[in-house]
Amino acid sequence: MVMNFNILRNLLLCSNIFLILCLNNSQVSSSPLTYFCPNTTTYSPNSTYRSNLNVLLSSLSSNASRPNGFYNSTVGRTDSEIVYGLFLCRGDVAPPDCQDCVTIASKDILENYCPTQKIAVIWYDDCLLRYSNLPIFGRMDESGARILFNTQNVSDPTRFLSQRRNMMDEIANLAAKENDGKKFATKEANFSSPETLYTLAQCTPDLSDSSCDRCLRTAIGNLPSDGKRGGRVLLPSCNVRYELYPFYNVTAVAPPPPPPVRLSPPPSSQPDPTTSDRGKGGIASGVIIAIVVPIAAAVLLLIFGFCWLRRRGSQEFIVAKDMTDGNEISTTESLQYQLTNIQAATTNFSADNKIGEGGFGVVYKGILPNGQEIAVKRLSRSSGQGAQEFKNEIVLIAKLQHRNLVRLLGYCFEAEEKLLVYEFVPNKSLDYFLFDPEKQHLLNWSRRYKIIGGIARGLLYLHEDSRLRVIHRDLKASNILLDADMNPKISDFGMARIFGIDQSEDITNRIVGTYGYMSPEYAMHGQYSVKSDVFSFGVLLLEIISGKKNSSFYQSDGAEDLLSYVWKNWRDGTPLNIMDPTFGESYSRNEVIQCIHIGLLCVQEDVTERPTMESVVLMLNSYSVTKAAPQQPAFFFRSRTEMLPKGLESDQYSTSKSIPLLSENEVSITELHPR
Repeated sequence: MVMNFNILRNLLLCSNIFLILCLNNSQVSSSPLTYFCPNTTTYSPNSTYRSNLNVLLSSLSSNASRPNGFYNSTVGRTDSEIVYGLFLCRGDVAPPDCQDCVTIASKDILENYCPTQKIAVIWYDDCLLRYSNLPIFGRMDESGARILFNTQNVSDPTRFLSQRRNMMDEIANLAAKENDGKKFATKEANFSSPETLYTLAQCTPDLSDSSCDRCLRTAIGNLPSDGKRGGRVLLPSCNVRYELYPFYNVTAVAPPPPPPVRLSPPPSSQPDPTTSDRGKGGIASGVIIAIVVPIAAAVLLLIFGFCWLRRRGSQEFIVAKDMTDGNEISTTESLQYQLTNIQAATTNFSADNKIGEGGFGVVYKGILPNGQEIAVKRLSRSSGQGAQEFKNEIVLIAKLQHRNLVRLLGYCFEAEEKLLVYEFVPNKSLDYFLFDPEKQHLLNWSRRYKIIGGIARGLLYLHEDSRLRVIHRDLKASNILLDADMNPKISDFGMARIFGIDQSEDITNRIVGTYGYMSPEYAMHGQYSVKSDVFSFGVLLLEIISGKKNSSFYQSDGAEDLLSYVWKNWRDGTPLNIMDPTFGESYSRNEVIQCIHIGLLCVQEDVTERPTMESVVLMLNSYSVTKAAPQQPAFFFRSRTEMLPKGLESDQYSTSKSIPLLSENEVSITELHPR
């Protein structure tokens, strides 16, 4: 009998050890899920800020064993030296594991991911760590959002999305009103006979109930809407996740069982006399072995299967909205929409749903079954954007995540249709207001200054803050969309190029872009770089200030284009003459002059004299930054017709290498064979 129970004990012990090792291997990871650290504000390695940051991270690590899994702290006194920081561990993570995660994050974020940035967030499965030179405690923050999802789909997406929506709504309410200090909630429910849907929502505990609820609603609204088997949205202030496997410790978050109700006295502990003549074993050894061994084997098989599914599920995630190290996203199929769904959303591309038309086709408004509004770009078959440009736009935008970039939701490449599905931006494009005499007054100076800053931050992200450098190559007013709050969003990446992080310029044999916005070195020689986008930004900035389009500008006083007109007034000491008269008296003289100065710096002919977008953002945010005196703009006092080959109209542009054309409505030139 002793031997038999030893066998049972050893088998169960092995099962427990195997389970522990399996769970550890599947849950504990030293690699972050993702991170966010914009280059807009940096510090030097030997600065006081870095010293204070080291002290802060040490404090966070030493306090990571707290039972509530959250801690915040501040180090420093003056505004230039102070650093705010916090960590948040998942609500079911035990204190030792929480401390391990925070310790790893504190080391990784400085050594491998954000070595000189003053603002940083890093996410792991078990925790997030965050710091900033600006106050962050008790404030909801949606910047740097990250969306991850499982590449596989469920069999019944309509029912699945309905159930997920109801569960997410419930746990958002629970988490926001959680009174144990964690602002953390989970819920499980049966989806199909073999599958259970697991959901989780969590906020940083320093948020108010309303701020937490608002943050969670934002996150839930960005979950995959096409029936993915799993997904999560990570924000600095909150996060949500769902899966068809248990990704958190279900036992740890389960409510304690109610105490047993004893209805009768306990049974007698006296032995049953009927078993006394069966010997000391009580039950035959063969019977015990026959029962125990199959049970133990079945338990081991179940544990092994569970761990395999868990590991497999965890490997199916890809980052949907961040740059990767290559030129391709992990799978474009994960973003694909069915043509029938898009046709239903747009009422089969009804003319009533048409909201715009560009060089590559028509844009329609649509509404998905879950109520989400979308914009569908239907590429015309005769458009210049072929399969390569179409794929290029998918690959680029799906990897980019910034509040001043339009968000790509997916695409459809079916039945000779090429469709791009974007977030719906209600206020159309900047040129719709800027160049219309009846609508110009809706863009007062305050709004225009806000738009200028947003475009600059979006370009800075493309050039510096994403993992690869992206050159847009077609920045213009019609490619700036405006959301409900008139925030700008850069769109149309069909002609963008990806650079390596150390690559600064390239040369192409075929010019793409729009006349009036192209830099001279690009238009004449095919040389493009981040400074090409800077030139386009400068033109766009001066258009925003003046309310006049560069490509169709005409003045009788000798200025043949907008840049010449601005330069003439700057040189004569009358820069405010270029200002849109609809401003009246409601403008800031210093802001307008500062922006004109920046615009002229951006459109200088010498590439090396143009500022970077990092410098532009810094100049826009500070009057104390010393700015160089601008040199005369490119094409200054040069006739456009003299620059064009004979036989081409003035609204067309060409080089000796190729002759792409532009129509009067500024249709973009398309490169047919991108690198």
